[in-house]
Amino acid sequence: MSGHSKWSTIKHKKGALDAKKGKLFTKLSKEIIIAAKEGSDPEMNFRLRLAIQNAKDANMPSDNIERSIKKGSGEDSGSANFEEITYEGYGPGGTAFIVQALTDNKNRTAAEVRSCFAKNGGNLAESGSVSWNFETKGVIDTTVFPEKIDEISMAGIDAGAIDVDVEETNISFHTSYQGFEAVRKSLESDESVTIDRSEIELVPNTFADVEKDIAIKTMKLLEKLEDLDDIQKVFSNLNITTDLVNEFQET
Repeated sequence: MSGHSKWSTIKHKKGALDAKKGKLFTKLSKEIIIAAKEGSDPEMNFRLRLAIQNAKDANMPSDNIERSIKKGSGEDSGSANFEEITYEGYGPGGTAFIVQALTDNKNRTAAEVRSCFAKNGGNLAESGSVSWNFETKGVIDTTVFPEKIDEISMAGIDAGAIDVDVEETNISFHTSYQGFEAVRKSLESDESVTIDRSEIELVPNTFADVEKDIAIKTMKLLEKLEDLDDIQKVFSNLNITTDLVNEFQET
């Protein structure tokens, strides 16, 4: 898998723990709320459809999902007024960061993000400073029966995947925004495929290679930012290798 997907795999493995703490469900609920503001019918609202699918993948109770849809659509008068904000910045070694937040208090969130960068060897930057190097893509991480690797890789490409990364029994498919659903549905129909994670993400066009100690510090910044309550997603152009993943998990 690419470095981007390796980091996402770490997040996926940590998801069970986050869910126990309520953090994962909170982030998923907020995404459903903001998506439902664009329309409460999943069939007509791709963003809501994806948010609901991600919530189901994380075993979020149906009642929680329905309650979040009602909050976003205005049926629940006690809903919070979340606002989407994107921050750009630099991490250790000049690595690029994009931080996506959903917040009901912009001043609080900005202060927390700025402090997190400062305490972990980075700094905030102006809008547009790093976003030029990122492209919106669908990312679908899967686990596949070993004997089906080649077959599933080709099936993903036939369904519209624009890039495929294979590592052992894991295949990561990159798609265009428009082609995301077609690829996912194709993979879902094969019993030899387990979809571990599927997201619309900002994927860097070029990755940054830095020394090991700088890379570990960068991964710690990624983790600290993601732990902030108002932060939904964090993207970086750090090239994360398997060795770095293993070493980071030991820290």
